[in-house]
Amino acid sequence: MRFSQAVAPGSLWVRERDIALEAARQAARLCQRVQARRVVPGTLVKDDKSPVTLADFGAQALVARVLATAFPGDALMGEEDAAELRDPKNAGLADQVCAEVMESVPGATPTEIFGWIDRARSDGGSGRFWALDPIDGTKGFLRREQYAVALALVDGGEVKVGALACPNVMHAGQMGCVLLASRGGGAFVAPLSGDTPWVPARASSVEDPAAARLLESVEAGHGDHGLNDRIKSSLRVGAPSLRLDSQAKYALLARGDGDVYLRMPSSADYRENLWDQAAGAIVIEEAGGRVTDMHGRPLDFTTGRKLERNQGILATNGRLHEAFLAAIRNAVADGAV
Repeated sequence: MRFSQAVAPGSLWVRERDIALEAARQAARLCQRVQARRVVPGTLVKDDKSPVTLADFGAQALVARVLATAFPGDALMGEEDAAELRDPKNAGLADQVCAEVMESVPGATPTEIFGWIDRARSDGGSGRFWALDPIDGTKGFLRREQYAVALALVDGGEVKVGALACPNVMHAGQMGCVLLASRGGGAFVAPLSGDTPWVPARASSVEDPAAARLLESVEAGHGDHGLNDRIKSSLRVGAPSLRLDSQAKYALLARGDGDVYLRMPSSADYRENLWDQAAGAIVIEEAGGRVTDMHGRPLDFTTGRKLERNQGILATNGRLHEAFLAAIRNAVADGAV
């Protein structure tokens, strides 16, 4: 049964929501197969020194194919392209990518697969487009820890639909969960596979900042951990932060398994990638939480592939948001950021 037949069938964005779910699940299954079969998945390093695996390419191909079939006129913004796979020196990796995609789409050709990957060239803007991170948290994926397939529909500068598939997050006694949200339609969570019913995702009700459970990134380059520590100290936060990769942090926050996600910029000119925040943001908001930048400004999804008008990320259960914004202002009052 499709999600929309089982949950809130009368809400908006019904077809988009179902398609996003199908695309995210297909991509997550490919990622799981790659991890199960390979000790170290085929990997190359991009110019920015970040890794990209055969699962990144394969997941992007599957999502792009699903979207192209369902919404052929929609643009797609994605993190990868197939240029590296066409380079003869990466022929072995290209063959691995094609083999994995062909397992999901029998009869697909390399030309088709590379074409699907290359559909994700949109620079976004104020119109309608999809934003994809085929594996958010590639380093977590390589460590066999947390990662997510993150897919969002943006229209008129607002995220309308978001899907987060988190293969290594437990839910209802099963490994792997998926969260799905639509604007005004709520956020829901279910196991990544199986027939367990969907349940609403709800942010926590914690109101005391000192009792907050914080979520942070693993990688020091993804946030200023020192600034985070000063913010926590000023609010007398007692519990140690849970550090994990990817938008799996958003999944935990939306389920009430954390109260605050701090992502303070590591430098004054650092700006977030749109695909790293869009799906998670709507999931949090529809679960009753709040997401802004570190200054309390709404995230502006009209500025291209980067959130150029925003700095840092603060996601909370909503009740704690103002207290943490005030703590951030105090922590950076000396001009450190």
